[in-house]
Amino acid sequence: MPTRTTSTTRRLLAALTAGAAALTAAFAAAMLPAPAAHAENNGVGLTPALGWSSWSFVRHNPTAAKINAQADAMKSSGLAAAGFQYVNVDDFWYQCPGSQGPNVDQYGRWVTDTTKFPNSGSTDGIQAVAAHVHADGLKFGLYVTPGISHQAVTQNTAIQGTSYHAADIATSTAEKNYNCKGMVGIDYTKPGAQAFINSWADEFAAWGVDYIKIDGVGTSDVGDLQAWSQALQQTGRPIHLELSNSLAIGSAATWKQYSNGWRTGGDIECYSCESGGSSYPLTHWASVQSRFAQVASWQPYGGPGGFNDYDSLEVGNGSNDGLTAPERQSMMSLWAMGASPLILGTDLTNLDATDLGYLKNSGVLAVDQDAIDASRIVSNGNQQAYSKTESNGDVIVGLFNYSDTSSTTVTVPLSSAGISGSATATDLWTGGSLGTISGSYSVTLAPGAVQLIRATPTSGGGGTVRVEAEASGNTIAGAARIATCSACSGGAKVGYIGNGAANYVTVNGINEATAGSRTLTISYLLSGSRSFYVSVNGGPDVQVSLTGSSFSTVATTTVPITVQAGANTIKFHNDTAYAPDLDVITVG
Repeated sequence: MPTRTTSTTRRLLAALTAGAAALTAAFAAAMLPAPAAHAENNGVGLTPALGWSSWSFVRHNPTAAKINAQADAMKSSGLAAAGFQYVNVDDFWYQCPGSQGPNVDQYGRWVTDTTKFPNSGSTDGIQAVAAHVHADGLKFGLYVTPGISHQAVTQNTAIQGTSYHAADIATSTAEKNYNCKGMVGIDYTKPGAQAFINSWADEFAAWGVDYIKIDGVGTSDVGDLQAWSQALQQTGRPIHLELSNSLAIGSAATWKQYSNGWRTGGDIECYSCESGGSSYPLTHWASVQSRFAQVASWQPYGGPGGFNDYDSLEVGNGSNDGLTAPERQSMMSLWAMGASPLILGTDLTNLDATDLGYLKNSGVLAVDQDAIDASRIVSNGNQQAYSKTESNGDVIVGLFNYSDTSSTTVTVPLSSAGISGSATATDLWTGGSLGTISGSYSVTLAPGAVQLIRATPTSGGGGTVRVEAEASGNTIAGAARIATCSACSGGAKVGYIGNGAANYVTVNGINEATAGSRTLTISYLLSGSRSFYVSVNGGPDVQVSLTGSSFSTVATTTVPITVQAGANTIKFHNDTAYAPDLDVITVG
């Protein structure tokens, strides 16, 4: 747990931090202009979140015992070792006496339902559960909705650390709270409004919260998102911020600017399928089908810092998931192709052995964690296919049978996936080799089934190697650093290259089957004129003089190079002046 500080100290530290951040931002703006709409920059969310949420299975009655048991199961099952880390409590953790809104403390913040989450001595019940989750080596998440409780307004509670009160900041407009109701809006132009959200965020940080889901968000709630984003950052604790649900695609740039993830649609659960008071079956194929078009239409907006969220992954409880085994593989594959958070909705204390194998498949998880959104390349009735190119040049292709009643042959022209020559292919679900593929590729799939392929283009046959500048295998030296970039491939770029010999990028791992001439395509961002000096395998520098319209618009240029058989490196630098920002390079 972090060292606890007084609210006065926190505010002073926040002010000092804000001042330093402003100076840093001013300098950065002069040297490396940022795009108008950028990903949330709060130190978390560089890859899609992996974890579990209480909503799908536990639903209306979360308790400390239930949440602790799920955390323990995440650890003992090996899911934590596979990368799953968040244990999130959804709605119904707070006291809700009726439609007048959640009960509040002296500062207008929701209070814990201690019948479900009993205090441990002087420790709040939610804080006690967070400590248990942390003891398992995991992270803890919690749920809120926009606005302020009507009870706080009625009682005119104080705003911690200020002379203001709830009535000074509240509006009469109802805010969305699906189950408790009674939330009203906040006028963020009023003094004390930001301080109220800060005090709530400070409390959550003190409790050990690592993830906040704000539910019921609409386009009218941008003020709440700005306030929560600022409030969570001023706590000094890295806290993931997730938005729910059915967010408007027309405001995607806004969701990306203020959060780490946003729900693109409604709930994945099949509420009409349930019977006898059980949460089972958790979902059905129709809910999964609704995500195929969402993955396609939201593709431009996800990337490091903020991801499209297609809702809970209902894999873990076998037939109780409400899906056949092939459909469960398809659901996980589609979420992975879309680089969605994988937040499990299943009961981790009763895991199905087959499903557990699916969830721990490192090859499929890697497709999700590459943080790249796939594009839909085939949409022909029941034939659905998506592809994306990873930083090392590998191409991931997902072929899906949309139908849950009949088999379908799915055919993909490999050129549409960026494979112009041949490639060696591996089935990521079976681990088996599919040999060399070229031209087009077809597979016959059972109802609701998928084939997920990793294809490595082979050089000499028209293949290409594509590497993101920010790829982990590259050398990013000196002051050169990764920055978010909504226009860039993979959602990131490398800037501050040059203006000194120590500040450079070397792209590594460019493997070629044969030596010879190649074309190097450089995707860069620049406002005005600058130069790269490019060196292949430590050879002579070639000056590449470039112009560009802005640091938020990607441009390309091509350069002839000569490579050797085997591994190659390409260095980008400028020892005397700043170079352009680097997005991605392609050798083909």
